[in-house]
Amino acid sequence: MGRWESARDLLVETGPDWDRRIFRLQILAEAGARLRFADTWAKAEPRSPHALALLANVQALRAMIAGRESGRTLMEEAWATCHSSLDLWPQDVAPLVVMLALLRTHAPDRDTLGRVWEEIQQRDPWNREAHHEILTYLLPRNHGEPGEAAWWAEEQASIAPQGLPIAVLPLVMLAEAHRVRQEQDQRTYGLTIHPWVECPQIDLVLERWWRYRSPRPHACLADDANYLAHALAFANRHHEALEVFDSIGPYATQVPWSYCGQASELFLRHRGWAYSPPRRRRH
Repeated sequence: MGRWESARDLLVETGPDWDRRIFRLQILAEAGARLRFADTWAKAEPRSPHALALLANVQALRAMIAGRESGRTLMEEAWATCHSSLDLWPQDVAPLVVMLALLRTHAPDRDTLGRVWEEIQQRDPWNREAHHEILTYLLPRNHGEPGEAAWWAEEQASIAPQGLPIAVLPLVMLAEAHRVRQEQDQRTYGLTIHPWVECPQIDLVLERWWRYRSPRPHACLADDANYLAHALAFANRHHEALEVFDSIGPYATQVPWSYCGQASELFLRHRGWAYSPPRRRRH
């Protein structure tokens, strides 16, 4: 209906909580990509960094939907909006994360990528969403060399301060490698052969993030917890997954469960096993 006042109030209230700001902008952009409230707001309040940050997210999403060739003009508009937003609020991390997504989709320039990453490091060095954008950029199916993304994920997880979800990055890479291997070798590679059995990365995630996580959940807790619950479940460590399933509640995610079959069915099955009394007594 073109109403943007509630979005403004939400983003003003969020303030410089970059984690929740980025998350909320992305959720609002999913609706704004097909509607016009972000465009209307930016016209009504052209000096609002919140309006321009949302418009940048919306324009970037529209550019990605349009594709690399057709979305080129949209990409340039989104890039310009990011700069305008940063002019109004230089400390804001959100437009820089949008820039990473634009570089991944439309302009894989490593020099520019490095400059944007450096700007993020100066503002919020352990920003979760920025790390996931870089990891996605480095995947072989995008712009990375074989093994580059896995090496980067392991390095970032090892140097990140304890208690941060950056530790989950190696599990993201394991799931991605499993998906690619299945696509390439469907006949001889299946669920009986997978990377989560005797997987040292699981213990690193438990030790580096889960056991020392903040009592206040970060915005994408459900996404990261689903990666951990999935890894523990497929490692047949359901007793340890129980607490993780508790934190997830009903918020199952498609990825990574869908990489191993029907997502909701697998989630419910493994959650049921985690809650089953015999398994809890045995351990």
